[in-house]
Amino acid sequence: MAMTRTERALFEIGGPKARRRIIVGTVTSAILLALLLAWVVYRFYEKGQLDYRYWYFFGQANVLAFLGAGLVGTLRAALGAGAIALVAGMLLMLCRTSSIRPLSWIATTIIEFLRGTPTLLFIYFLFLVPAQFGLHMSTYWMVVIPTSAYASAVLAEVYRAGVAAVPSGQKEAGISLGLADSQNFRYIVMPQMLRIVTPTLVAQLVVVVKDTTFGYVVTYPELMVNAKVVIANFSSLVPVYLVVAIVYVLINYAISRFANWLSHRNSIDILV
Repeated sequence: MAMTRTERALFEIGGPKARRRIIVGTVTSAILLALLLAWVVYRFYEKGQLDYRYWYFFGQANVLAFLGAGLVGTLRAALGAGAIALVAGMLLMLCRTSSIRPLSWIATTIIEFLRGTPTLLFIYFLFLVPAQFGLHMSTYWMVVIPTSAYASAVLAEVYRAGVAAVPSGQKEAGISLGLADSQNFRYIVMPQMLRIVTPTLVAQLVVVVKDTTFGYVVTYPELMVNAKVVIANFSSLVPVYLVVAIVYVLINYAISRFANWLSHRNSIDILV
């Protein structure tokens, strides 16, 4: 069946004219981006945001150590939430795809509830409600539990899509060999599913890292909270937030590049 015009534009290798248009578009975009950056720097200069008094403290060891401690707190929360979400997401997916109808309905309800409820609302709940019953929870878990709850619901759907992406012939082959349903999933479906969804799982860490910024609600010592302390001490709002934003961009860019590398590697493994 012949491809549509849109499909040809997306998937076919461009000819000389198309390549020239792509080069022109790329160069034009780069020039516009450079002009925008120059304009932003000029506005910073015009408003005095490049003055020495707003930047000198970044050369002080105690400030860098304080911001570094906040970065460690962010990474701790993100890794903890990510680890919990990987396991909880798998359990939710298994329950949702179960042949036991009540279990599947309950899992579906939980997944939709967690996906539809803002992470910030969960954090407020853990901050306010348990204390009413005399239960005291560390700020670390007040951030990790809500963040992992949302991520686990998303990953449950990612796992489910990965299972659906495994060719049905693979599943039928396991059944023909006499494997039970649990053995078929464990030895045939799950290894292929994990290979398919691994890049997406890694990419989801970007969302988890960004969600840890809600730690300011419970004063969990993560990067944004420590940045606010630096701002209060040195009255330098824009430079501090700019530096913190760059740090977050670099972290998330590294995660995205790693996910792309995994995706490329998995594609090569499948072709081989």
